[in-house]
Formats: sequence, C-alpha cells, structure tokens
Amino acid sequence: MQSVMIVVLGLAGMAFGWFVYSRFIATRIYRLDPDFVTPAHELRDGVDYVPTNRYVLWGHHFTSVAGAAPIVGPAIAVYWGWVPAVLWVTLGTVFFAGVHDFGAIWASARNQGKSIGALSEDVVGKRTRALFMIVIFLVLLMVNAVFGVVIAGLFVDTSTAVFPAWSAIAVALIIGQLLHRNFNLTLLSVLGVAALYTSIYVGSLMPIELPDQMFGLAANANWLIILFVYAAIASMLPVWVLLQPRDFINGMQLFIGLILLYSAVLISLPDISAPAFNSQVGADAPSIVPLLFVTIACGAVSGFHGIVSSGTTSKQLDKETDARFVGYLGAVGEGSLALITIVAVSGAALAATPELWHALYERYGEAGAATFVQGGAQLIQDGWGIPVAVSTTLLATMVVLFAATTMDTGVRLQRYIIQEWGEIYGIGVLRNGVVSTLVAVGCCLFLAFGAGGASGQGGLIIWPLFGSTNQILAGLTLLVISVMLIKLGRPARYTLIPMMFVLITSAWAALLKLIEWYLAGNWLLVAIDLVVIVTSLLVILEAASVIARYRRDNLASETL
Repeated sequence: MQSVMIVVLGLAGMAFGWFVYSRFIATRIYRLDPDFVTPAHELRDGVDYVPTNRYVLWGHHFTSVAGAAPIVGPAIAVYWGWVPAVLWVTLGTVFFAGVHDFGAIWASARNQGKSIGALSEDVVGKRTRALFMIVIFLVLLMVNAVFGVVIAGLFVDTSTAVFPAWSAIAVALIIGQLLHRNFNLTLLSVLGVAALYTSIYVGSLMPIELPDQMFGLAANANWLIILFVYAAIASMLPVWVLLQPRDFINGMQLFIGLILLYSAVLISLPDISAPAFNSQVGADAPSIVPLLFVTIACGAVSGFHGIVSSGTTSKQLDKETDARFVGYLGAVGEGSLALITIVAVSGAALAATPELWHALYERYGEAGAATFVQGGAQLIQDGWGIPVAVSTTLLATMVVLFAATTMDTGVRLQRYIIQEWGEIYGIGVLRNGVVSTLVAVGCCLFLAFGAGGASGQGGLIIWPLFGSTNQILAGLTLLVISVMLIKLGRPARYTLIPMMFVLITSAWAALLKLIEWYLAGNWLLVAIDLVVIVTSLLVILEAASVIARYRRDNLASETL
C-alpha cells in the first residue's frame, strides 16, 4: 500500500502546482499577454520559427526535455531511500522545474526567440553571453554523446526495440505531412499511437541485430554512427516535417505508458521493498546532501530544459499564454515519469523482499534505465497481465524514443550555438546550417571515438561532470530570468529562491567532485570542472552587479 501512498501524495502535489501555483506565476509574475506577437509569427520562416498547436508543441517540448534522464536519475537516487527521492521530485517539479521551464520559454519569446545564452547578453551583459555559451555547449556535448551511447546500448541489449524505434520515424514523417495539410489532430493522434503500438508488438516478435563486428567496429559503435547520421539529417529538416510530429506521437505514447504504469499500481497495490531512508549505504557512497539534488535533475529541475525551452520551444509558440501549458505542464509530465520510476524501482515487482532490493542496490550508481524497464515490465504484468516480453519491449522502446528525441533536439540546439558563435565572432562559414551541423556532430563523434577508441564510449568519460554542470546551468538560467523580472519591476523571489538553492547545492557537488578527481589524478575532469565553476562564478558576479545597479537606480528615482 506504500506505493499507492507515494502515487496519491506525489500527484496531489503536482496537481496543486498546475492548478494553483502555475496560474499564480502566469498572472502575477510573468504576466502572460494573449495579444503578444510571438517570434513564431514575427519571424516565421517555415523551418525553425513555426506557430504550432499547443498540444503538438507540448509533445515536442516534453519528449525533448525528458529523454532518459527522469528515469535514470530517480532510479539511481532511490539508493538513499524512496522518501528523499519522492520529496525532491514533487517539490522540485512544483517550485523549481515548472517555474524554470515556463520562465525560459517566456523570457525567450519576449526576446525574439533568443536562446538563454544569447538572451543573457541583453539581460546581464556582453561578457556573460560568451561565458554562458561555454557551459551550454559542454552540457549539449555531454547529452548528445552519452544519449547516443545509451540508445546504441539499448539496441544491442534489447534488439526487440529496434523495429519500433525506427518505425516511429516513418509514422512521424507521414503524420507531419498530414498535419501540415490541416488533417484532424485527434484522428491522427489515434492512428499514430495505434501504428506505434502495433510496431512495438511486431518488434517483440522480430528482434533486429547488427553483426558483432562490421567495418572493424562492434555493433554498439556502428549503431552510434548510424544514430548521429540520422540526428544530423533530422536536425536540418523543418521542425514540422519530423521533429514536431515525432515528439507529439512519442508524448502520446508516454502518456499511455504512464496510464498503464499508474493504473497497474492501483490494480496490484504492490508493496515497497526499498527502505524509506537507506541506513545500509556503502562506506564509499557519496553523501545524500548535496548529491541527491544533482542525481535527480530531470524530474525535479534541469538546466538542459532551459536550453530546449529557449532554443526550439519558444520559436514555435503560437500564443504567449501557451507557455504555461507547454512549459509548466511539461515539467509536471516529467515529474510524473520520475515519480512512477521511483515506484517501479522501489517495489516488490522489482525485488520481492528488502534483502533482494539491497542486493540490487548494493552500490551507488549501479541502477539505471534497465532497472526501471525490469521493474516496470513486471509491474505492468502484475497489474494488467501483459506478458513481460511485450511490456519490456514497450518500456525499452519508450526509453529509446525519448533518448533519441532528446538527441535530435540536442544536435539541433548545438547547431544553433555554433551558428550564434559564427555571428558573434564574424565567422561566416559557421552560420551555414549544414556546416554548423557537421561541426556539432563531428564534436560528438570526436568525443565518442577520440576519447573512447573503437568502442565509441568516450562520452561516458566526461559524463560524471553532467550532474553538477547541468544543475549549475539551471541556476544560471533562473538567474537570467530573475534579472529580467527585476528590470521589469516585478517580484523576483519566486525565481531567486530556487536559483540560490540550485546554485549552492550544485556548486557544492562540483567542489566535492573536484577534490575527488584531484586526489584520483583525473586531470581532464579536474580541468573541465574548474572551467565550469569559474565560468559560472563570473556569470553570477556579472548578474549581481546588474541587480545592484538597478536597485540603486530605483532608489534614486524614488528619492527624486
């Protein structure tokens, strides 16, 4: 029955966030204007700037920011017990992620769809933009390189997910053309989801595998190359051709998956095998504070969300009032996924007894997406009687599609960053979409194979930096939004308080990791971590200077 309590309390908190808190933020803080002309209309080009139905845009935004992170992070963090994980996911979704994602869309839309990095120049200062871009580029490099490794690994380990994962692209291309011709959205949604689930069933019967060795590379390395070739092509297509319909169908697929998982909990009423607070952590395990707050990023708050919100989502916003639906409700959707992940990896469906659970969670960091797939598949079978083989394929496909969607969007965003660098430094060739895409993909493949050799696992070398770097970026995004609110004369405490908490915990975690890597002699991670810490500190100082100047000006005007 503990599982039902987790579900009810967690969803009740998120419902409060959506129906009450987000409405307050929309009307009193961001003050959305239904008559404001969004960049999608003002700068419409049919490629990146495209006015989009809010339901379709929600699907794009949700699946782009979600990826595998709201599954992997909570699955690892349950190591410290399910109570801390549930509290951070629920409170983080309501007071951190929703405000952050919503705010990044609003701020970007109010500034011609500029990315949060480019926006930082207008809001804070010119030097801030260059510093911000460094952190953003590093986060995108990590996400793209590692998600490619994750998907390739899932294709090798769960070959039944290969057919539905690639079938989803064909389905999305067809739906994109039909949506562009104003076909009925509801009918297309039903047909698209039906086609996707049919492909999942077919995939469970028809595994597809690459040869163990091909062109001198292992199967996972070949999958990695194929994925980046696809991502490069997809990132250059107009958003309505593939990105929007694929993300929308993936969002509908996840929505159904969440219904299956949550209803399975209500039907089977599984017990929780994980402890509320784990007192059997290993001597070498990291401290719950501050590591909990960087282990669970997506599903609570994540800097990557700000890149997506201001990079692709804001350019497709039909009405400014849609920002609440897309941004805040997208965060609620991700929090819901993180919440059910906690139930799946904490319950008896995964491990029948506390002893078996502790055996699975003997060391920090050993759990992940595979743990969620295993526990979730068993939970669906217990609740709905669907065979484990089918539900395993369903959940593995869900993870693959989410990770692939994030990778697609990530490469597109990396292309934007490189093009912006071309504009900033007057390098004309980098402004070209094809060249900037090749540079983006080339950087990812260089990291994958240059650092990882023939295995292509190089992205995993710098992945330990992601947690703290990503959360520092979330804090910096909230900082930019806060400065913008102060300039407009609006209350900024609803973004400043989350900003301070996120920056303190993530900087603390970054410093702890810096010491750990220094003692281990891992100079590459030490160097990159130092760059992130120093860069972030400089951005904070620049912002503090701007805030102080505006306060002085306001006091002077009041005196006069």
